[in-house]
Amino acid sequence: MASESKERVELLQGTLDLIVLRALHTMGPQHAYGLAARLEQIAQPSLTLNQGTLYPALVRLEQKGWIKGTWQAGVRGLEKQTERWRRLAGLVDKLLLNEG
Repeated sequence: MASESKERVELLQGTLDLIVLRALHTMGPQHAYGLAARLEQIAQPSLTLNQGTLYPALVRLEQKGWIKGTWQAGVRGLEKQTERWRRLAGLVDKLLLNEG
């Protein structure tokens, strides 16, 4: 019974991997959230994906070398941009106050 359960999980993972590969081949590079939304839209109501389903599939595919993921700066990138903006705004304020 345990081996049947393991085989079923492997089958489901393999099927999801193929679906993801096909979608990426068709749609080109995608954010994981956008990919999940599109797959659910196409396969509704048969397929529902969540982060616990899709992200492990993406990691598996990347580990096999079949896809290449890129990570963009999240909160840290936003914090850096915010700090740059504050410095720029401070300089603009100084210029405006000195000319006024």
